Amino acid sequence: MMDIAEKFQKLGVVPVVVLEDTKDAVPLAKALVEGGLPCAEVTFRTEAAEESIRLMTEQFPEMLVGAGTVLTREQVDAAVAAGAKFIVSPGFDPEIVDYCLEKEIPVFPGCITPSEVAQAVKRGLKVVKFFPAEPAGGVSMIKAMAAPYVGIKFMPTGGINAKNLEDYLSFDKIICCGGSWMVKGELVNNGEFDKIRELTAEARKLVDSIRK
Repeated sequence: MMDIAEKFQKLGVVPVVVLEDTKDAVPLAKALVEGGLPCAEVTFRTEAAEESIRLMTEQFPEMLVGAGTVLTREQVDAAVAAGAKFIVSPGFDPEIVDYCLEKEIPVFPGCITPSEVAQAVKRGLKVVKFFPAEPAGGVSMIKAMAAPYVGIKFMPTGGINAKNLEDYLSFDKIICCGGSWMVKGELVNNGEFDKIRELTAEARKLVDSIRK
């Protein structure tokens, strides 16, 4: 679990990807790797997600690929069988979290209340997702929750972009941010992978400048 978290820390940004067609999986992965962010949280809410994870991990074994928006144990099994190295859920579902811990699968559940963070702490988790970040109060809310729970770190996702990334990464309890501004759906669907690579490289440089 912490090995994955350490990789997240080094990346600073985890691209959150929605793939509607498996044909886009490999060129998207290539663009992310070449852009300097060899990682993807593939949302598991499309029919193409499972096979896309398989294709990405087969073609780019060095890439850190996980499944997001995971809602059931069956989806956990399918994602891991396809090659997912981590599981992200939008909310704190005890059944999914406990199942992943039992199977020793790195899991990062969504937590936006102290009660949810308390449940994560109770299970020994060190990193949780904070979603939806901006609508739920952003950095100020994360700081408020981090104060009593000193051992927890956060991966905020939702409404984060190049303009507010520094606000988040400047807080030491935030290991990385999930973002989709470099992998917007229209760019993927239109096959604009050169643009995705360019935006990914810009995001990588931005992270480096913030953490220099």
